[in-house]
Amino acid sequence: MSVPLLAMAAQDKVTIGFITDMSGLYADKEGKNGALTVQMAIDDFGGNVNGMPVELLTADHQNKADIAATKAREWIDTRNLTMLLGGTNSAADLAMSRIARDKKRVFITSGGTVSTLTNEECSPYTVQYDIDTVGMAKGIATAVLDQGNKRWYFLTADYAFGNSLQSDASKVIASKGGTVIGSVRHPLNASDFSSYLLQAQASKAQVLALADAGGDFINAAKAAKEFSIGKSMKIVGMLVFNDDIHSLGLQNTEGLLLTATWDWNLDEKTRAFGKRFYAKTGRMPTSVQAADYSATTTYLKAVQATKSTDADAIMAYLKKTPIDDFYAHGVIRVDGRFVHDMYLLQVKSPAESKAPWDYFQVISRLKGEDIATTKSESRCVLWH
Repeated sequence: MSVPLLAMAAQDKVTIGFITDMSGLYADKEGKNGALTVQMAIDDFGGNVNGMPVELLTADHQNKADIAATKAREWIDTRNLTMLLGGTNSAADLAMSRIARDKKRVFITSGGTVSTLTNEECSPYTVQYDIDTVGMAKGIATAVLDQGNKRWYFLTADYAFGNSLQSDASKVIASKGGTVIGSVRHPLNASDFSSYLLQAQASKAQVLALADAGGDFINAAKAAKEFSIGKSMKIVGMLVFNDDIHSLGLQNTEGLLLTATWDWNLDEKTRAFGKRFYAKTGRMPTSVQAADYSATTTYLKAVQATKSTDADAIMAYLKKTPIDDFYAHGVIRVDGRFVHDMYLLQVKSPAESKAPWDYFQVISRLKGEDIATTKSESRCVLWH
């Protein structure tokens, strides 16, 4: 279907705005190197689409939802933003999703994991591209429960992401006959975990579930090692990335189970992307950084196919067109969730690691439809 010339003339370029944590505890997960992969995708697309140049704007939300929302609104109002790409920090992503809904702009989040984004607060303009807290919970909690570990204690980051992850995991635990016998919440970017870990140790739980991420996960894991928590409890990282393992070392993380959407060392295509990224940065990409590249390419393909930057036209195309690339294979559902397979991974021993950044072995592949929120579980108004 052709697009009226007037509609095409109204937009002289495609503007992508990328807002994430560039300097805080999640910066290594995405940050400036996430912006790098977005720019790589733009460059690989030729720097333009349908004759329109593609511009990338970037900003640091400093893990503050109000900063993210203000910057998103500013770009839409003054820079004619066509697509908003949200990064790590679920509270910031929820705020940006609301702005994008009100302003009718495409919003894709790679780093925002809270399941609320495509459940209670689903939006016709939001796509949740990478992992979410339901997928994490169904993946890792099920695996640990199946090992006979029924009594759980949560150490949880006290904001949208952590609270959602504990809630979603608790549902899985209860459904499989387990029990959450206690929990404690810590502030974002906590400096001292000793009192929290002593409470966990005193609980006599079998599992210590770390429902935090980034610098908080790293510091909690280090402190748990110092307190020898692993001698009496199984330590489970609910959201772990390759850079976390790189920071902590294989000797401190050997055997750790985790759920992930992607790893650079899965196959030839993932390795090819990993090597390109490594040549530019000296490190391997996280799953979020890989998702940023994929999401950007997916959006530009939609603009190319629809010959439009209209958000409704783009979203209609995205929800009817399967995605198949080095990052994932799957579909974007009506609720905005990109449903694709994930992996149950285990951290290798130092002896098993054959190369720098070779940290994981695949225990099993988790089918997307098995670990995503189901229609019956969902409260998304777009689905009912």
